[in-house]
Amino acid sequence: MDRKQDAALEPYAGLLGEKFEKGLETRRSVLGDDYVSKSISSISEFNFPIQKLTTEYCWNEIWNRPGLSHRDRSLLNLGMISALNRPHELRTHVIGALNNGISPAELTEIFLQVAVYCGMPAGLDSFRIAKSVLDEQVQSADD
Repeated sequence: MDRKQDAALEPYAGLLGEKFEKGLETRRSVLGDDYVSKSISSISEFNFPIQKLTTEYCWNEIWNRPGLSHRDRSLLNLGMISALNRPHELRTHVIGALNNGISPAELTEIFLQVAVYCGMPAGLDSFRIAKSVLDEQVQSADD
């Protein structure tokens, strides 16, 4: 954990344990250090409970279960989050899916499936969001 995060989590140190640490490690491996650092640095008394719940249960208890790989979990999340029309979370999980080895060609197939089963608006929005992420990655690589 970097110093900025230490400072943000310091008031809650007595409330954090192994589940949080393991979840944070998984969260970083899927979403990347930058995203997680930004999220953690914005912890406040108000949003600490949801950050703790998300990190311990979503990122530790579920993502670290042995039944599915992180890649498979990413694939499932893309479909579910697209269907739920959660663009911010979809963007985050497109990045995670790419980090977990899902290719741009596979993203195309996933979002075509979404379009057929969840409706064209869901599919079109998913394609737009994924294209934006892919374009940003190309731009980043060029810089």
